[in-house]
Order: sequence, then C-alpha cells, then structure tokens
Amino acid sequence: MVPLIVVLLLALLLFGVGFAIKALWWIAVIVLVVWLLGFVVRPAASGGKRGRWYRW
Repeated sequence: MVPLIVVLLLALLLFGVGFAIKALWWIAVIVLVVWLLGFVVRPAASGGKRGRWYRW
C-alpha cells in the first residue's frame, strides 16, 4: 500500500512540475514579446529620438 501511495505522489509531483514549467515558458515568451515591442514602439512615439523605453 505504501509503494502505491509513493508512486501516486511522485506522479502528482511530476505533473505539477511539468505544468509549472510550461506556464513559465509561456510567461517568458510574453515578456520577451513585450520587451521587443518596446524597442519598436518607443522610438516611434518619441519622434525618432534615441532613448530607452524602460527605466532601469
């Protein structure tokens, strides 16, 4: 009975980790797209002046 519970807990843990990693990949892709859009939008909005669109 104990090995069955251990196997089920391990499967649940691996499923959770897999879901979290996939979610983190999607978040990383969204952040990358927003970051790249900032380089395109900022120079056009500032009248062609060079400048950073972020404040760090």
